[in-house]
Parts: sequence; structure tokens; C-alpha cells
Amino acid sequence: MKAGGNGARFVPAGLLALLLAGCGLFGERGPVRVAAIGPLNPTANPANGELSAANAALLDATAQGLVSYDGEGQIDVGLAERWTVTGDGLSYIFRIREAKWSNGRKVTAERVAAILRTYLSPRSRHVLRDDFPEIETIKAMTDSVIEIRLAAPQPAILELLAQPSMAIVDKDMGWGPMRPKRHGRAMLLSPVPDPLAEDPEEAEEAANDPAASIELVGTSPAGALARFKNGYADAVIGGRFSTLPYFVASNIGRSRLVVDPVPGLFGLAFVRAEGFLATDANREALVRAIRRQRLVDAFGLTEWQPQMTLRPALYRRDGGPAPLLPAWADFDDDSRLIQARRVVDRWRAARGDIAPLRIAVPDSPGGRILFAYVAADFAAIGVPSRRVDANAETDLKLIDEVTPNDDALWPLRRLSCRRDTLCNREAQALIDRAALNDDPALRAAQIAEAEAVLARYVPFIPLATPLRWSVASQRTTGLRANARAQHPLNRLIAAPT
Repeated sequence: MKAGGNGARFVPAGLLALLLAGCGLFGERGPVRVAAIGPLNPTANPANGELSAANAALLDATAQGLVSYDGEGQIDVGLAERWTVTGDGLSYIFRIREAKWSNGRKVTAERVAAILRTYLSPRSRHVLRDDFPEIETIKAMTDSVIEIRLAAPQPAILELLAQPSMAIVDKDMGWGPMRPKRHGRAMLLSPVPDPLAEDPEEAEEAANDPAASIELVGTSPAGALARFKNGYADAVIGGRFSTLPYFVASNIGRSRLVVDPVPGLFGLAFVRAEGFLATDANREALVRAIRRQRLVDAFGLTEWQPQMTLRPALYRRDGGPAPLLPAWADFDDDSRLIQARRVVDRWRAARGDIAPLRIAVPDSPGGRILFAYVAADFAAIGVPSRRVDANAETDLKLIDEVTPNDDALWPLRRLSCRRDTLCNREAQALIDRAALNDDPALRAAQIAEAEAVLARYVPFIPLATPLRWSVASQRTTGLRANARAQHPLNRLIAAPT
């Protein structure tokens, strides 16, 4: 067996607060104040679906998963203080730390295993439910040891388990590393006292020190930025393309903006293949028509990059194949528009007018900018469109998701046979075989073949990399750009070295 973790790096709450105060990072300023974009629900549960940025931050701080992300986007300990992986890569064994639920009861491996099984059950609405197809069993081996058994090796499984949506929540109760308390509209988070402390009273007193606390509020984009600008917040988290115009209008210094270089999917998925959208050639004409650099430039952020492949190309640490460039990649925008217009003209000559395409994008400043540019490009080739709400009947729907791990298969899974995507059975069969293939070379070949089939089928219009941004004051030295867009609240103040 080989080691997968190196034990908990636990710093007693009192010592941490003392060190930070001594460096002048906290001083007498009290809690670090964080404004998260989106609603804040103290009873949010990952099993119920996608989490707002505020709820994800809250759960990540108060009910951390088996493993976690540090401030650099690297895997770190969580509820599990260490773990091992068997030589065949099929078994991950986690030893959970001494911890208590918020009602004082002991956290047991059996209960944690049951929670994880609930998240991944067929009836769950968990956002990562379909990203764990290789799991055979999740079981408690002892009172403090959990085994996750796989049908095929999944080297990137720790990255999935570290996502905030894999927080360990038991009937609205968390275990730590912080504990929440209502504070007006906000939640006040303080460190959980060390359960193994020699002096419990001293540990409790240190945990209640305001200098070691986080004040978290969920609010609107404008409200979050106003709080920061007026000195009522030390950081803003949860920014996306849809809310970037609020930052531009805020006149907050550009040096305060933190943009995460995240890979993922940002584009329009075809929801139905009817009428004009029934043929691969017509869907590909729409893909060609988009002037991606022009669209991205409209947001005025040089860090945001266009993307034309189904799979992101920012990094491939899993050793998967390079993303497949489309056949039209070497043509300039004008040439692509001409090519796409020919396809549309042939269709209209044979079938008549094209009904306006219904495109679901957020009703926000960024969403309206995005739609305006996409609609203009479609109109340039003779295809009308109109914006609709996310819950309305639609033909195309925006997907804006960061890859949860380094698995080259993830983007293909996401774009194949989901509720909001088209379904090509040939591609899906290749994806399923690749998921269970333990031969790296064969797996890479199957991924490449599945991508080629999907590319011909055209289920998606890639537009750009996902955009994730935050705002950090000088105080929040631990809020740094990373490839996971993960900014855990308990890491916002970098500990002194």
C-alpha cells in the first residue's frame, strides 16, 4: 500500500489567533468579513442540488469533506487525517479524525459512509452524482476507518472528494473545522476547539476569540462589492462572467481582482435536435459562426480566454490525449461566417424560414452581453434567436462549469446523455468503456475516439474558459488565484511562516 496523505496539520485555534495577531494581520479588527455572491442558507445540503457560492463556502468551512483544498487549490486533509491507496488503485482507505457533530455526538465512520452513499444514490440531486461511476462500495471498516472501493482506478477521485459539495452534513449538522452561529444576516464562524486538547476550557476560550473568526454574508453582486468598497467586507467571493460587469462599475482597483485560471466548460449545449437543429451540419454551422475573441473582449478581462474544443486545454495532468481541434480552427472569423452562412442558405432554400432559437442564459448584465454577441453572430448567418429564462423551454442552454478533477473524461461525460444535453449512443458507449478501462494507453485512445464521435455529432458550442473571480483586500493574504477556484474561508488569512 502507498501513502495518500500525511496526517493532519492541526494548529490549535488559540495559537493560530495569537500568531496572526502578533503579525498584525488581525490586530483588533475582529472577524474577517466575507461577502459571498448568492443566497446564504444555514441548512443547505449538497444532496439537494447545486450550491450557491455562499452555501458552498459555508459547508466547506463547517462540514468539510473527507479531504479538502488548501488556498493554492491542492489536496489537503479534511475529516480524514490520513489515507492510503492500495497498489492496484482500487481501494482508498481513510482514517477519520477525532471529531464531533454540532450536537456533541461523535462522528463515526459508519455515519459518514452512509452520508456519502446518500449523495451518490440514484435518487440524489447531488451535482457530482454522475461523476463517480467507478465506485463499487463505500463502507466503514472500523469506527474510524472508511473504505471506498472502485471498479476501476480513478486517480482523480480525491479531487472530487475535496469539492465543497462533498461536505459531510448530517441532518443540518457539520463537524468543522469551523462552527457556525447566526449573527444578524450573517453567519459567524469560529474554529472548532481541539477535541484532544489537554485543557478543554482554554481551547474553548481560544476558539471564541473574535480574531480567529469569519463573518460570512450572502448577498447580491452589487451588495457584495459595495460592502467591500465601503470597508464592510475584506473579501468578495463567488464571481462569474454574469456578474463581472458589477465589478467594472464598482471602480474597485484592478489590483484587488483575483481571477482563477480554471479549465472547464463554458458554452451553449443543444438541448434538442429538432427542426433546423436536427442535423449535425446545421449545429456545426452555429459553432463556426461564433466570433469567440470578439465575445471575450467585450468583457474587458485579458485573463478570460476563448475556447473552441470540447475539452479544456489548460492542463492535462492525468496524461489524457490532447483536446481535438475542430476542422475549422485555422480559418479566420470572416471565413467561418461565410462557411456557416452557406449551410444555412441551403437549409432555408429547401425548408424555408428558421424559427428563432431559444437560448437560456442568465438574466444578468453579463448574461445579456453574452446573448447580444451570440445572437449577433447567429443573425449574421441568417439564424434568428431570442433569450429565455433558465426554466423555460429552450433549444440551447448555457453550461458554465469548472472541471471538478483532472480526468480527461469528465467533459465528455458532462456533454453526453445528461438531462440537459443531446445523447449519442455510440459516444456514450465509448465513454462507458473508457471509464472502466485500467490500461492508460487504451483508455486514452477510447477518450480520443469518444471525443471525435461527439465532435462530429456537435452537442455543444464551446465559447471560452469558465470565468471565476474574487476580490481580496490586503488583509486576506490567503485568497490567491488557483486552478480549482477554491478559496476556503479558514485559509483566507495566510498563516505566518
